[in-house]
Amino acid sequence: MKKVLRAFISIAVFFSAAASAEGIAFITNMKGDVALDGNPRPTLLAELARGQKLTLGQDAQASVMFVASGKEYALRGPGQYVVNDAEISVSSGAAPVTRDTQWHASNKVLVQVAQTSAASVRMRSIAVPKPDTDPKLVYPTQGNVATLQPTFRWRGADGKGEFMLLVAGQEKPVHSAKVSGGYYRMGAKLRADTEYTWIVAVAGNEVGTGHFRTLPAETLAQVDKQRPSDKADFSDRVMFALMLQDLGATQDARDSWGRLAQERDDLPELAAFAK
Repeated sequence: MKKVLRAFISIAVFFSAAASAEGIAFITNMKGDVALDGNPRPTLLAELARGQKLTLGQDAQASVMFVASGKEYALRGPGQYVVNDAEISVSSGAAPVTRDTQWHASNKVLVQVAQTSAASVRMRSIAVPKPDTDPKLVYPTQGNVATLQPTFRWRGADGKGEFMLLVAGQEKPVHSAKVSGGYYRMGAKLRADTEYTWIVAVAGNEVGTGHFRTLPAETLAQVDKQRPSDKADFSDRVMFALMLQDLGATQDARDSWGRLAQERDDLPELAAFAK
C-alpha cells in the first residue's frame, strides 16, 4: 500500500510540474534514492523542464532522454544534475554516460500514459477489485495489433471449441478452426491495415466476439526493426512500450509494461501502466 500511495503522490507532483513548464526530457530509468527539485522519488516517464535538478544519493541511478534528439544520459550518484535545453550538466558528481538512440517519444503519449497510471493507482488505493473470472476473449479485443500473427487468447471456457475469423463487415469467415486450451495462433499471416472480427464458441456457447485492426505494413516494418530483445537496455524496452502505446496498440503495450513490472517491483507505476 505504501508503494501505491508513493506512486500516486509522485504522479501528482509530475502533473503539477508539467502544468507549469513544457517538458523537453523525461526519465527512462531509475534506481535508489532519486529526487527531482527536492521532491523524492519522481515517477518513471516524468517529463523534465529546463532548469530542473535531479539529485542522486549514493549508488543511485537515473536515465534521462531528450524528446527532440532521443539522446539519453545515464546518471550515477552521488551527484546533482541540471536539465538544460539539449543536455544534462553536472553540478556535482560523475559526468553522465551518453548514448544516441533512434527513439522519439511524443509529449502527448507521455502524458497519456501518466494519466492512465494515475487513475489506476488511485482506484487501487481505494479498493481491491474482485477478480474477473467470467468466460471472455482476452486478446486481441481492442485497438491495433503490432503483428500479423497474433496469438488469440480467451479464458474461462474449458473444452473443445470453434474459432472463426472474419474481415469486419463480411459474413464469410477468412479462417476457421477447431480449438482447445484457451489460445490459438494461425499459421498464415493476416493482412496489414485491415479490421478483423473473431469469435470463439466452446461447447456450443459463444465465449465472445472481438474486434481489432492490424497496423499498416510500413508501420509494422518499423515496429519489427525497433523491437528490442529481452536482454536490451531497460530504457529501450520502456521506449518500445511507449511506441506501441503511441501507435494505438494498447493491449500490446500493456503486455510490454506487464513484463517490465515483473522485472522491476521497485517501480510500482509499471504495474499501473499495464492495467
